[in-house]
Amino acid sequence: MSSFPMDDDDEGALLAASRPGDNAEPLSVSELSARLKRTVEDRFGFVRLRGELSGVKRAASGHFYCSLKDEGARIDGVMWRGSAARLAFVPEDGVEVVVSGKLTTYPGRSTYQIVIERMEIAGEGALLALLAKLKARLEREGLFDSARKRSLPFLPRVIGVVTSPTGAVIRDILHRLSDRFPTRVLVWPVLVQGQDAVSQVAAAVRGFSGLSEHGAVPRPDLVIVARGGGSIEDLWAFNEEAVVRAIAASTIPVISAIGHETDTTLADFAADLRAPTPTAAAELAVPVHAELTNLIGELTLRYRRGQQRTLSLARERLAARVERLPRPQALWAQRAQRLDDLAERLRRGLAHRTEVARGRLARDAGALRPALVANRLAVAREALGRSRLAPALLEGRLRLAGDRLASLGRMLPQLDPDLPLARGFARVLGANGQTMKTAAAAAREPALTLKFADADLTVAPAGARSRASRADATPARQGDLF
Repeated sequence: MSSFPMDDDDEGALLAASRPGDNAEPLSVSELSARLKRTVEDRFGFVRLRGELSGVKRAASGHFYCSLKDEGARIDGVMWRGSAARLAFVPEDGVEVVVSGKLTTYPGRSTYQIVIERMEIAGEGALLALLAKLKARLEREGLFDSARKRSLPFLPRVIGVVTSPTGAVIRDILHRLSDRFPTRVLVWPVLVQGQDAVSQVAAAVRGFSGLSEHGAVPRPDLVIVARGGGSIEDLWAFNEEAVVRAIAASTIPVISAIGHETDTTLADFAADLRAPTPTAAAELAVPVHAELTNLIGELTLRYRRGQQRTLSLARERLAARVERLPRPQALWAQRAQRLDDLAERLRRGLAHRTEVARGRLARDAGALRPALVANRLAVAREALGRSRLAPALLEGRLRLAGDRLASLGRMLPQLDPDLPLARGFARVLGANGQTMKTAAAAAREPALTLKFADADLTVAPAGARSRASRADATPARQGDLF
């Protein structure tokens, strides 16, 4: 590359030409970009930058692209897939970070950028800001709503625990469960800190939900996600979105027991119940066996006392009602006395009627003496013997009888009581069909029939209606049998 100044005579030249003393050929754009790239990478082989993330995006290839900015400048950044997989948090716009890497150029756009090898949040304040931002976003989605939280089973048969298998947490949980109510426990071993903790904890929670109820491995009725105490960085895996979403989507009730009582993570908000410590989670999971046994015994005793009290009250009510009932003898004594009275009257009546019948029979038997009957028969025979039947006498008497019969036959139509009916008269008949001749006789009949020429008409006299009204008003009395 020549360092000689250009002559004024060369201005406005049409063709490029070599200059006296110039031994360097012109550089191409690619050659210049390559030299700049080597210079920048040699000069800034390792740098650490602090800035705010902007334009964060992850490509399908797994590479991570972003920009770092402050009040006065901006630089592009790229993080290759291998380094991005080791991130301890999910980068978001607005998070202040400290990155480590080397500067390089991108000849395709004539820009420089930093190849990020490591990314960390810039201080606890930035970490808390990221936490608040993530919490607000998940809260807007409804992952922390109290309405979606489920009640815990009263006595779970199987409890699943997601924690480290080597820490003191699992020993504390097993010891407290053994003291309170021995229960079957399934431990899903996971890392509770570090880069792989997020994926392992989320996979464990989803794994418990995916177990079949009738499979070889029993499906837990309750899941405890537990970890001991630590700093905000130590507990950060339980603030990650993947873990929070896995807990919120669990089909099994979840107790979150992360850190000490003062430690709070987003997993606590997503769980169905938060325990201040892992030991407290075991206490919330099962009741005390001895207390439960005593409670069952007390309830059984109260149940038996209640049954006995109910039976006692029923006996008292029954006895009180029996006392108010009349004695059986009082119910049928009066009717038994009346029965005896009627039986005695019946016996006397039958005896009386027998005596009367016997007297009548004696009188009738006396009138039928054989001598009296024979005497009357002899008298009749003598009278018959004295009688002489002359034919002329009989013929005369027959003619007289025939004349009288013919006269009566001529008079008979005139004596027909229905003959005047054709002339507009009516005949009054009583209940038995007899002709009423007087008004007094007709008034005593219950019903009258007016016989006309064409039809009969049944009527009731005024006297009979008044008697019927009085009969209806007066209750009937049973007559004496004797």
